[in-house]
Amino acid sequence: MQRRPGLCISCPSLAIGAVRVASLPGVGFGWGRRSAASPVKPFLASLKAFFLSLRLTVTLLTLAMILVFVATLDQVNLGIWAVQEKFFRSWVVYWTLPGLGLALPVFPGGYTLGGLLLVNLVCAHLFRLTLSWRKLGLQMAHGGLILLLVGELLTGLWQRESFLRFDQGETKSYSESYTAVELALVDVTDPAEDAVVIFPEELLAKKPVAQHPALPFRVAVRAYFPNASVERRRNAAPTSVGPVATQGAGVQLALMPLPITYHRNERNTPAALVELTGTEGSLGTWMVSIQLVEPQRLTHQGRTWEIVMRPKRTYHPFSLSLLRFSHDKYPGTEIPKNFSSRVRLRSDDGRDDREVTILMNSPLRHAGVTLYQAGFDNNDTTSILQVVRNPSWLLPYISCAMLFVGLMIELGLSLSGHLRKRGGSVRQPA
Repeated sequence: MQRRPGLCISCPSLAIGAVRVASLPGVGFGWGRRSAASPVKPFLASLKAFFLSLRLTVTLLTLAMILVFVATLDQVNLGIWAVQEKFFRSWVVYWTLPGLGLALPVFPGGYTLGGLLLVNLVCAHLFRLTLSWRKLGLQMAHGGLILLLVGELLTGLWQRESFLRFDQGETKSYSESYTAVELALVDVTDPAEDAVVIFPEELLAKKPVAQHPALPFRVAVRAYFPNASVERRRNAAPTSVGPVATQGAGVQLALMPLPITYHRNERNTPAALVELTGTEGSLGTWMVSIQLVEPQRLTHQGRTWEIVMRPKRTYHPFSLSLLRFSHDKYPGTEIPKNFSSRVRLRSDDGRDDREVTILMNSPLRHAGVTLYQAGFDNNDTTSILQVVRNPSWLLPYISCAMLFVGLMIELGLSLSGHLRKRGGSVRQPA
């Protein structure tokens, strides 16, 4: 065979998966099948190591402590409800630049830290702890922590709180929100039954023009204020804004926009200007506000309607009648000793009709809600009950029980092992 100068060709023995190369400087030649490791496995291994890391646990716990500290300081400015939403029930904590209105993400929120800690605990539970009787205590303790985090997540997603305020002799089948409001258009023509159309606050803020099948007129929100005071028009300052009401009680009133408050002892008073338009034309612009307690009335096409902005209502499948409210004090002092409400509970299906006493530390649980004695008003004639719906309320109790039992088992196993070692060392011959 004639060889060309400057080129060397080798005849390799073929081996599956191997590559043989014969080359001169700058020239390569060969054949065979590559045997390269897949990049997926190292990535999964590094991801597993990251979530199993004890450093991640310590880092997350440290960030959580910082979050609680900052939120506690900011509670003075925002109040407890706004702090919960901003810091703990969010994925990211934002900082709003003063004067610019630009929000920048600056810190992981409670959902982010809790979610990462949950994944960290689940990975440790699955990969570090072996299934054996010796590890039963640690398994239960880790399971209790995981259940505690899941319970807090479900509580943040599912829990709803409202209040029920009624006077002695009054009966109610609904509770009202602390902060949320709604615009209600009520057909009160039939004395036996009301037909209600609700516009939630989130919809009012978008200033919609809506036509509901149950309404004989169109509803257009001309202005919405998340917080505003209502003043008489002759005393209104020049900062009052238009448009103005042309019908109802708002004709003599003006709205004064106020900054949104977050203080616990203060309350935002939303308001709006709503124009109603029928087939014959405009029925006027109406002022609605949470400060205007009495509904305004409108007659159209032979039917009577009430227009009112009120706290958002939650209707329940039962009714409560306040029979008596008791405010007990320690003898010779004005120090409260006990608050209690004697109520009559009647379910809509007629299966339940009984009297119940609701105390401060003895709530009433019925139909998936819990009613606590929260306060009173009007010289002890008005009772205020806190109504809480939380389908996951049992999870914290179960998780704490699992933590306690798991730690006791682990302590017992460690103690018994230590005693066996001491007993064995004592019995050894000298």
